[in-house]
Amino acid sequence: MRTTARTSRRAMTFAVVAALATGLLAGCASDNDSGGSDGGSGGAGNKGGTTITIGTFGVFGYKQAGLYDEYMKLHPDITIKENVTTRTDVYWPKTLTRLQAGSGTDDIQAIEVGNITEAVQTQAGKFVDLGKEVDKSQWLDWKNAQATTKDGKLIGLGTDTGPMAICYRKDLFEKAGLETDRTKLGASWKGDWNKYVDLGKQYMKKAPSGTKYVDSASSVYNAALGGETQQYYDKSGKVIWDTSPGVKNAWDVSMDVATSDMSAKLKQFDKPWDQGFANAKFATIACPAWMLGYIQEKSGDAGKGKWDVAAAPTAANWGGSFIGVPTASKHQKEAIALAKWLTAPEQQAKVFAKQASFPSTPAAYDSLKPQAATTTYFSDAPLTQIFSDSAKTIPMQVHGVKDQPIGTAITDTGILQVEQKGKSPKQGWEAATQEVKDVLGQ
Repeated sequence: MRTTARTSRRAMTFAVVAALATGLLAGCASDNDSGGSDGGSGGAGNKGGTTITIGTFGVFGYKQAGLYDEYMKLHPDITIKENVTTRTDVYWPKTLTRLQAGSGTDDIQAIEVGNITEAVQTQAGKFVDLGKEVDKSQWLDWKNAQATTKDGKLIGLGTDTGPMAICYRKDLFEKAGLETDRTKLGASWKGDWNKYVDLGKQYMKKAPSGTKYVDSASSVYNAALGGETQQYYDKSGKVIWDTSPGVKNAWDVSMDVATSDMSAKLKQFDKPWDQGFANAKFATIACPAWMLGYIQEKSGDAGKGKWDVAAAPTAANWGGSFIGVPTASKHQKEAIALAKWLTAPEQQAKVFAKQASFPSTPAAYDSLKPQAATTTYFSDAPLTQIFSDSAKTIPMQVHGVKDQPIGTAITDTGILQVEQKGKSPKQGWEAATQEVKDVLGQ
């Protein structure tokens, strides 16, 4: 899983989560610019042929799913070498420097969803137009749109997505006297995150001792915002975060959580949050597909069969990446062919089977098969159906160059001021506003 990093620390953690069957996948070794090499392709290849390099961050799953070895067997003249940088906050600035210099890039470069707008707006000329090389209808429309320039150039092919669901502890729901059936729960809050929060108020009336309804107000904010068409920018590229209806809606919902007793007040991806899973400290969590592996890892055997999954109030996305071919690639033709193959529905399905990387190609959905251990862990929930239904209906969204730092200012400054320090929503908003102004240089 490689989702939008909200802080440097989260960027590192996001890169190592979400293996569906085996739990947490450790981050791979960094490349030569960040303290070492991954040791090559993971397959022998033909040392006398063409070597294609692919620059990635965290765990993309291609090597883990055996795709590099498979491709090299199909193409004996090709050797694939993956250069992995663990941290996205190291990877992207380094990649930008090389793109701008016109040299030093890999033949294929991964692009995280939080950086795709910057790539589209400022680096499009440094990437091959892959729209001329593929059938774009293979991908979700909204996924293609994220990597497409105003003049129609497609600079990256979609890899994974982060469709949203709600993961919940049905054992805690039962003790609190609430409905536990996933279909009925999904229907009860359908279309409105406020209804999801209202259920939390009911939960707290009979909450099992020591438990809360949600892990954090920030997770509710991110999930609600992930389903909004308009977030921090408008279609013209103007920053509108402070007047955006989408931001206001997500903020209001998060404040309802932050000012109540339903939040465990945990900062996501910090150690206490991890321990919250193990100790069953919260009953629900906004749950992109990649979160499944994280829950399995941190909840452990004690959580098996106690977690379940229901549809989220709205279709939303949290995470996802792309791969593109820089114009500086020394092997453009071969790199394009490999990029097309790696992102084809068949290969995306193989990566899904290995780890929680939900495909961006709908044609793969019918063949997706979560491993039996994962299905059992989550109470035999129809995982593929829940996440594919969400992915297919996620709205077109406008993204901007500073999405990541703006989001960080709101969640890690504004929301935490209210949730953890007892400030009023107004004071939290004011703190977030000052932080955003600093980020934007205003």
